[in-house]
Amino acid sequence: MYPTPVSRWNPIGRKVYKTSLPIALVIWLLPLIAVFITSVRSTDDLVQGNYWGWPEKFALMENYRAVLFNSPMLHYFLNSCLITVPSVVGSIALAAMAGFALATYPFKGNNGILGIFVAGNFVPIQILMIPVRQLTLHLGLFNTLEGLVLFHISFQTGFCTLFLRNFIKELPYELVEAARIEGANEWQLFYRIILPLIAPALAALAILVFTFVWNDYFWALCLTQGDDVAPITVGVAALKGQWTTAWNLVSAGSLLAALPSVVIFFAMQKHFVAGLTFGATKG
Repeated sequence: MYPTPVSRWNPIGRKVYKTSLPIALVIWLLPLIAVFITSVRSTDDLVQGNYWGWPEKFALMENYRAVLFNSPMLHYFLNSCLITVPSVVGSIALAAMAGFALATYPFKGNNGILGIFVAGNFVPIQILMIPVRQLTLHLGLFNTLEGLVLFHISFQTGFCTLFLRNFIKELPYELVEAARIEGANEWQLFYRIILPLIAPALAALAILVFTFVWNDYFWALCLTQGDDVAPITVGVAALKGQWTTAWNLVSAGSLLAALPSVVIFFAMQKHFVAGLTFGATKG
């Protein structure tokens, strides 16, 4: 039922595994390595057509200084923070309350509402592009930070609700009954009993939602116009010149745009793993 540990493989299988694993890792990291090398490549190298060779001259400080201070990258970064943080907080707060209700209240239509949340996760986002864009235009939310925040909250809440509902469902229902017998109202039960118990799941979900929203490019491109409210994913594309593309600046901007997600993941790695394994073992 479970995979055989590598230590119990036959000698040939272990040797092939140990040889192929570093090769696969290098192949997987090749695009990232290429982007990093390009980000420190000088403009002269690119003009001479040296795209793949070793840089003849390194321009690490020049490229990153140009991205940070000679372009609106810091403005894009601030926009991404103003979009991502409220989206993460809002979607998880709504999902926690909805998941609590769906997991603990046996009312009519419970499964139907849960089915709507599940079905919404399978709708291709491309077919929603025109309706969502028209809706933001009619509501006056097009090209606004509020519009992007509301959009991300509405689309992330379905996945978050399904995620948290399943975690809350695995909690012993006797805890809920005992709290009610002791006189706790529903809000006290939610804040003092349920939320502390699902804290690892909330942390794991916060990392996932942060990554989804921060790295979003499709909807940011559809619902924004110009530089006023554009997030950092759209701002990276603005680093391209009008006639030629400065690939070294685009690569540096791409690495800077990806850095917050990587830092958040490694800073909360223990909570992420604990959230994914929460409830996997008993006793």
